[in-house]
Amino acid sequence: MVGGRILHFVFKIPERKQTLKFYRDILGMKVLRHEEFTEGCEAACNGPYANRWSKTMVGYGPENSHFAIELTYNYGVKEYELGNDFQGITICSKDIIERAKSHNWPVKEENGKHILEAPGGYKFFIVSQEKAKNEDPVEKVALSSSDLKRSIAFWKDTLEMTLLEEKGKIALLKYKDNKTSLELQDIGTAVNHAKAYGRVAFAVPEAELEYIRKKIVDTKNTILKDLVRLDTPGKATVTVIILADPDGHEICFVGSEAFDELSQFDPKGEALLERYIEKEANKTL
Repeated sequence: MVGGRILHFVFKIPERKQTLKFYRDILGMKVLRHEEFTEGCEAACNGPYANRWSKTMVGYGPENSHFAIELTYNYGVKEYELGNDFQGITICSKDIIERAKSHNWPVKEENGKHILEAPGGYKFFIVSQEKAKNEDPVEKVALSSSDLKRSIAFWKDTLEMTLLEEKGKIALLKYKDNKTSLELQDIGTAVNHAKAYGRVAFAVPEAELEYIRKKIVDTKNTILKDLVRLDTPGKATVTVIILADPDGHEICFVGSEAFDELSQFDPKGEALLERYIEKEANKTL
């Protein structure tokens, strides 16, 4: 039985200075940790690139209790082609729009929601209401589906998420203890991941990784990267398996015990990120 919690969504970002401004100064997130790597990830965490890259985790609270966003930056890659695979992230907040306006960040309106666009073109839908104290403001992550019934069958029956609601062309799912939901939107056409495709990550007890692997094999679904151990310099080694749903959305399951150790908040993370932004600007890397 899969008992997971949603962890984060991975964005490839074309630059870091304006990106930091958006997530920190506009959305009000904190830099939770920052890591630099000299070569590509064995599980393609930074995409199909073998170059130097960095990872910055941002969010509203600790990664073991809040949804986070993973910002992966590939040195030398200044643009990514967007597909139609990512629909947006919904955040509940009464402060974000005022901060956006004070920083002259463009704000659009659509169906009663405010829309902000992060550097790289990723959309955020802002609902003007507050969550309870200590509750995660990130309400849901929305991905595209070319066939909603098929998508529900995969996420509900194979990955054992709970279907909260199916209405028209939209389905809402989550694991029992999650605060942030996964929304699937039927777009009526093929899902194109282009070059900016992301990845959604979940944590499960490490003992369940083999169970997930067996379910994917038995149902003849796709494993992109079989069980592999990933090292982060100076931190815990985690075991992951990377899957793909029927529309090719990448899904990472990671052993929660090691991940909880790896993902501890680093109070020096923001300063470290700013130092590398400056070093790159000054060509002193």
